[in-house]
Amino acid sequence: MKDTLTRRSFLGAAAASLAPALRGAPRPPNLVVIFCDDLGYGDLHCYGSSIRTPNLDRMAAEGMRFMQHISANPVCSPSRASLLTGRYPTRVGVPRVLNPKDTTGLPKDELTLAELLKPLGYKTMCIGKWHLGHLPEYLPTSRGFDEYFGIPYSNDMKPTPLLHNTRTVEEPARQDTLTQRYTEHALRFLRQSKDSPFFLYFAHTFPHIPLYASERFRGRSPLGLYGDVVEEIDWSVGEVLNALGQLGLEERTLVLFSSDNGPWYQGSPGRLRGRKGSTWEGGVRVPFLARWPGRIPRARVSQALTSMMDVVPTFLKLAGAAPPPKPLDGIDIWPLLSGQRQELEREALLYFDNIHLQCARWGRWKLHVARYNTFAFSPAPPGGRQNFPVDPPELYDLLNDPDESYDVAPENPKIVAEIQSRIERLMAGFPEPIRKAYHETKTRGGAPYTPGALPRPQA
Repeated sequence: MKDTLTRRSFLGAAAASLAPALRGAPRPPNLVVIFCDDLGYGDLHCYGSSIRTPNLDRMAAEGMRFMQHISANPVCSPSRASLLTGRYPTRVGVPRVLNPKDTTGLPKDELTLAELLKPLGYKTMCIGKWHLGHLPEYLPTSRGFDEYFGIPYSNDMKPTPLLHNTRTVEEPARQDTLTQRYTEHALRFLRQSKDSPFFLYFAHTFPHIPLYASERFRGRSPLGLYGDVVEEIDWSVGEVLNALGQLGLEERTLVLFSSDNGPWYQGSPGRLRGRKGSTWEGGVRVPFLARWPGRIPRARVSQALTSMMDVVPTFLKLAGAAPPPKPLDGIDIWPLLSGQRQELEREALLYFDNIHLQCARWGRWKLHVARYNTFAFSPAPPGGRQNFPVDPPELYDLLNDPDESYDVAPENPKIVAEIQSRIERLMAGFPEPIRKAYHETKTRGGAPYTPGALPRPQA
């Protein structure tokens, strides 16, 4: 009860404090996030894929394409928690994938982007995959969204209900029509909300497996069903962009496109090592496109390091919204989006898998300090899945070595020491269970972090 009152009191105070300033103020921008599930870094044509994605290529040509954008986690629920709060998933209490048996979700004392925008008069809608708690008190309509239409978790989990707000309208959901129906709801929301600022969070179910495409797109791609699915998502993006143009909203609307993590069994991480469930770059680096005609320069490619956690602080700054009571881990990247800056100074970004820290990224450098003794989706070895220290740590220069093939720690001891000091400073501010897990990993020894691995050569 205490958390609920605190949350309500903050939102009420924010609305009251902003009301005078809003009278006669310029209308804040419309905000759209189109978010895919398990789409790989190499799955779009504008990122080197053979899959045809003309509408996403158009987004890149009319806006900005980011080459070093990091998801906050290599799996679904934690990544989405960070996108909507601007905070590490280990800080907000969603370190792992939630499932239909869970009775919890994103804690109620964590404010979502939708809740932070509501005091400014934003209309809000969530479409697609939620995956931050399926009970009514955790669903989007209890977390700042006026309306919800979608599957509350991954499409391979059972049961698989299609919800409208909190009501089940279909079970199991007919998945071959999902992308089409999601798009219809998105277009209706845009039409109904055109006269006020709005926030649309459009979280596609695909290309998470099992894969489904509509009859219109099935068999269309030479790259099989996965290609069909991505081409249908691209069509959906085109419908949203076209609707904004037809409604005269293009110059008022910032549209972002990305993915929650890297590809699973199908899909391409590009040149990157690893896949979903791994803290190698292929599990966490994802496509990131931004388009806002007249505000974001056309056809820009950015090598700046950005994070999914940057969406909340950037949107709040653009909307003029009050900052949340809890500190954010992301930063405002509008100076990058607007073309004012090519790089931004930022603290090291931490890579967690469940509650365990495994890597840290600082600029071009990535330091691996721990690793599980098995891959995320493999059977656990005798004694169970555990996180072991990488001793000595491995350092990769991601600008010269994007696939993390060559450890350059011995040649760069000062960089290793600098990143280690940043890790220690940052970890001191995390909740006690996360700090405890980090300490246990550091003090654990006597077992390889890769099953069957050859011993590391001695200097």
